[in-house]
Amino acid sequence: MTVRVQLLTRTGCHLCSDAAEVVARVCAETGTGWEPVDVDADPELRAEYGDQVPVVLLDGAEHDSFRVDEARLRADLTSG
Repeated sequence: MTVRVQLLTRTGCHLCSDAAEVVARVCAETGTGWEPVDVDADPELRAEYGDQVPVVLLDGAEHDSFRVDEARLRADLTSG
């Protein structure tokens, strides 16, 4: 399964935990691969996204930050 969704997170972030539940559910429903990425493990990611986690990247482009729009993510994963 190709990973299309990355969830940028950090340890101890309650919004990240909430986002992971939504991303996991939507990706399971749509058969889409996803992976969590710890922004604090990568200085470049931390510099770019550290103040706005969680961030959902879809095919490498920013899709959502702070809260996941579940309906939009599902629609974007099932279209095209």
